[in-house]
Amino acid sequence: MRIDVVTLFPDFVRECMKSGVVGRAQQRGLLQVQAWNPRDYATDAYRSVDDRTCGGGPGMVMMIDPLRAALQAARGAAREHAVKPARTIYFSPQGVRLTQARVEQLAKMPRLILLCGRYEGVDERLLEAEVDEELSLGDYVLSGGELAAAVLIDAVGRLQEGALNDALSAQQDSFSDGLLDCPHYTRPVAHELGGVPAVLQSGDHAAIRRWRRKQSLGRTWLRRPDLLARCALDDESRKLLEEFRQEFEAASRQKD
Repeated sequence: MRIDVVTLFPDFVRECMKSGVVGRAQQRGLLQVQAWNPRDYATDAYRSVDDRTCGGGPGMVMMIDPLRAALQAARGAAREHAVKPARTIYFSPQGVRLTQARVEQLAKMPRLILLCGRYEGVDERLLEAEVDEELSLGDYVLSGGELAAAVLIDAVGRLQEGALNDALSAQQDSFSDGLLDCPHYTRPVAHELGGVPAVLQSGDHAAIRRWRRKQSLGRTWLRRPDLLARCALDDESRKLLEEFRQEFEAASRQKD
């Protein structure tokens, strides 16, 4: 997979991509990340990429021509890597909320181009002409799109086959099946903060699977009931969720 990032801060993107799973995916040839600076395509002596907003008001707006030239350069450089054109994404609070389901779809694409805005944003005409979709990380505002780009690259990079040392890790992540993940523990088994649940020490894989599923369902019920409402639960899952509810309510009564 190849991802091109159009950004005023290419060094930031490069540094973010050096470490962890994304860095390993690049070393293994599973992922290629390239940054493009629109200032390199500015035509005036000041390498200008922004100008005052039409109609007045605070802040500056990123101009069409430098961004368009950078996007065209990125597309031209990436064209040799796949027959299909790259999908261009712009990060904006006005975009559709990024979800794990969308991450999984994007991870299957051979190429992405990520456009990072700054200041008051990007000239709307460029977005209408050059961008395929707008994405948002949440209902808040960042200073620019670079952090959002780094998040998306990490999310899709870890799903490339061979990026994770254990492929099951991705399958068990939160949201992978619409639910939150179960709690995890490691050694020491006995600690002043508490012990590891006995079932996880039992060696009974069926019991462990059942416990993890129940905890995943229960955590989703407690913390993100909106997610649970969207899930089509089978009979076993409904039974496990009811067990969790009863156990939770009994523990709450004991505390009271």
